[in-house]
This record gives sequence, C-alpha cells and structure tokens, in this order.
Amino acid sequence: MSVDHYENFPVASWLLPRRLRRPIQHIYWFSRSADDIADEGNHSPSWRLEQLQGYREALQHIAAGQLQLEPTDARFAIFAPLAPVIVEQQLPISLFSDLLTAFEQDVTVKRHADYEALYYYCTHSANPVGRILLHLYNEQRSDSLVMSDAICTGLQLTNFWQDIAIDWEKDRVYIPTETLTQFELSETYIADRCAHKPTSVTDNKNWLRMMQQQVEHARQLLISGMPLAARLPGRIGLELRLIILGGLRILERLDEVDYDVFNHRPQLAKADWMRLGLRLLTTQFNHKLR
Repeated sequence: MSVDHYENFPVASWLLPRRLRRPIQHIYWFSRSADDIADEGNHSPSWRLEQLQGYREALQHIAAGQLQLEPTDARFAIFAPLAPVIVEQQLPISLFSDLLTAFEQDVTVKRHADYEALYYYCTHSANPVGRILLHLYNEQRSDSLVMSDAICTGLQLTNFWQDIAIDWEKDRVYIPTETLTQFELSETYIADRCAHKPTSVTDNKNWLRMMQQQVEHARQLLISGMPLAARLPGRIGLELRLIILGGLRILERLDEVDYDVFNHRPQLAKADWMRLGLRLLTTQFNHKLR
C-alpha cells in the first residue's frame, strides 16, 4: 500500500456507497493525469507547466459554466466527465486548483527550506483530497476539516519518509534543509546511502535521531485526525479507518527497519493486512470527540 495522496482516493472500493463511485473515479483521474503530466516521461519543464496551465483553464471554464471541448482535445477524456461531477456535487474549484499548484511545484521545486515550506506543499498536494471527499460526504464542520487536513498531511509526510531513496533518484528531497542541518546532516548522506557508500557512525546516529522525529511527527498528525473516522458514518468511516491504520502501520514499519529506507522500503504485505483487520476491530477512534 502506498500512502501517496492519489492512492488514498478509495477508487473502486467496495466500501464506497454506489452514489460516490463515479464522482470519485473522475476526480481521481483528474489528479492522476495531472500528476503524470508533472512526473512521467522525458518532457521539458516548460511543456509540463504548459499542460498544467491547460488544466487550469479548463477548470476556469467549468467555474464559468463555459466548458466546451472537442473530442480531439487531449483534455476531453478528463474534463468532459469531471465537469458535471463538479457542478452536481457543488465542489469548490479552488480545491482542484490547489492540486495543480502542487503539481506545478513538482516541476519547479526540488527542495524545501523548512517545515513551513513543506507544509505549504502539503496544503496543496494532500489536504485538498480530503476536503473534496468531505464535500462528497456532506461533512463540512470546521473541526472535521482540521482533522482531515491532519490526516492528509500525515499521510503525505509518511509517503515522503517511505520514499526518500526513490525521490532522490528524481532529484527531490522532502526533508527540509533546516532539519538536515539541525541534525548535522546534509544531502551527501542521502546520496552516499543511495549509492551504498560507507557512512560514519556519527552520521548514522544523527540520521536515526532525525528520522525518529520525522516519523513521530507524522504519527501524531494521523492520531490527531482519528476522531474524524468515528464521525463519518457507515462504510465511509470504515474506509477512513483503514487508510489511517495503513499509514500508521507504514510508520511502524519504518521504526522496525531503523529508518533504513535505502535498503528496506516499507510496504504493507499480507500479514500487515491481517494485522490491520484486527486493529480495525480494537482501535478506539472517537476518544477525542465530544
């Protein structure tokens, strides 16, 4: 299981109410296709940004009730079915625009100076996903939005710490530069570990301490959002419980391998799903709700 923000769209899940399956599928494909524009292939940055701008223009036309695409337009397959979903479900265009901001950052921003910058990215890359889903679930209480943001940011950070080595190959480092410096580390340590070069005992200890802090931070975000799963009814709440528990299990797996993501990328195996099934029955999700 990836805890990437697209994979957390519960597309085609048997837990979803039938009325939400089509809307979520089309929203997912918007996110997936825009992400592919930002990431896949050998296209130039200018080409990627131009294509994403085309997505922005399509969203603006939907907002104005003026979307008219020819079947030959490359955007047709995405936006022709998405437009009625946005209109019928009264989904804020701003949330889709926020996702595009994150995809544009994927093209232009490869490093983050501090946690403020990293949170800015998560606010656009992850949090809109949860807010879109809450709109579909007709849940708009302010504290629900706060808990949703915590879950989505926690999942996004979990994915970052899970994929440090993979992101390095894409010339991306999500650990803030300030955090590396705080623990007397630099990108050289990541480069050496990815290349399987020897690293000093001191640096290894610093890495361990730093990753313990990052993982615990993500864990606390997920835990703080857990009551939202108790608030959402029926199968929707069950879906969210599984997503949260899956993220927490990935963090647990990171602890178990002493944060050696260079040789052991944590993923959920069959035994983990059995464990999650048991935890689903025993975990209290509503302890903070009043």
